[in-house]
Amino acid sequence: MSTAVSPASSSAVARPASDLVDAIGQTPLLRLDSLATDLPGTVSVYAKAEHLNPGGSVKDRPALRMIEAGLDSGAFRRDQTLIDATSGNTGIAYAMIGAAKGLDVTLALPKNASEERKKVLRAYGAELILTDPMTGTDGAQERVKELVAAEPDRYFYPDQYNNDANWQAHYDGTGAEILEQTEGQVTHFVAGLGTTGTFMGVTRRLKAHDPSIQGIALQPETAMHGLEGLKHMETAIVPGLYDADLADAHRTCTTETAVAMTRRLARSEGLLVGPSAGANVATALDVARSLEAGVVVTILCDTGTRYLSDDFWTEE
Repeated sequence: MSTAVSPASSSAVARPASDLVDAIGQTPLLRLDSLATDLPGTVSVYAKAEHLNPGGSVKDRPALRMIEAGLDSGAFRRDQTLIDATSGNTGIAYAMIGAAKGLDVTLALPKNASEERKKVLRAYGAELILTDPMTGTDGAQERVKELVAAEPDRYFYPDQYNNDANWQAHYDGTGAEILEQTEGQVTHFVAGLGTTGTFMGVTRRLKAHDPSIQGIALQPETAMHGLEGLKHMETAIVPGLYDADLADAHRTCTTETAVAMTRRLARSEGLLVGPSAGANVATALDVARSLEAGVVVTILCDTGTRYLSDDFWTEE
């Protein structure tokens, strides 16, 4: 059973209907009760329900920030096409926001991205460029750079892996909300590394509040893994956003552990989320088991409806 913790401020009050983008953020913080029965009463584990954003993932936040920063600065003209590389979730956020704002969106992503993600992107009207699955999102980045170099005036390239607006969205939003929802009692933050924006922004915000708060960075155990959106840093193009020194500890997670926890989240907590969220929760629980007291917070990155065609749901 998961229990929601609402923000203490008036932000918890229902807001009047407005623009689609106003629904991004202020997601619930859930206490993972049934998964933490072996923990002492002085230790608790919470998950930020980012899969409840309107675009279905934590990436709604940075996508909106990067688009609005581009428009506000003039770097993004409305006659240009937004183009970027994605494993799927930031792309879906770009496509959703682009549709709402009347912007053209082209996205490069690995051909082996889940069929659900590709169908959602096309439903929003985005143009897709499918790249070699063996090169992952690194190959998608290289393809985008080639296209932008060939026609620089045609495209606005936010470059989510190197755009400071990415982590700033989490500094101002996700991190601030976690502090509010835990009443400043959070002691540990666990997040997987993809663009690294979530980890960098939230950890910086938490440490600005209290430098003793521990940031634990998570990545797949091996280069060949099944955790869409996460990077194995030793073998991948390291995002310009990433500062390895910010992490107080580094952890790895196997695909098998992540998908087992993903199934458990659905069946024990009623949380239908993706494998990267499973990796986050499994690691957060490991961290919690090493503590005598503490409040561990992690991220439910995206909705599990993007993975329903995957076989792991029926495995045991």
